[in-house]
Amino acid sequence: MFRTYCAQYASGAAAAVPALLPQVYLHYDPYTRRERGPDGGIIKRERMDFLLLLPGRVRVVLEVDGQQHYAQDGQPSPKLYSEMMAEDRKLRLAGYEVYRFGGHELTGSGAEALLQQFFADLLARHAG
Repeated sequence: MFRTYCAQYASGAAAAVPALLPQVYLHYDPYTRRERGPDGGIIKRERMDFLLLLPGRVRVVLEVDGQQHYAQDGQPSPKLYSEMMAEDRKLRLAGYEVYRFGGHELTGSGAEALLQQFFADLLARHAG
């Protein structure tokens, strides 16, 4: 995703295009689980895969979902999926746009074209 975005927008007009920031911490907790103790709540959505900060204070979260997002021990987990959806709702209510890509979408020969079109559509949606 990062390489495709950079290849598409790292040209003369790049100064007008928002930076795609990888591995952004929404909430950073410097304490380990052990240090927090048994009642020291864990932040479920601590880190996002990518963040775009667009003009007009538009914040766009991009997530690439591998199996760890929806499965446990290789089996589908409705619990994990529900937790992920609940965290997405919280982000949306906090003013973020959230777009998810299935990891499989980004492994085939059409992945680069899919991402190029997505970024073009997203930036056009928020243009001027």
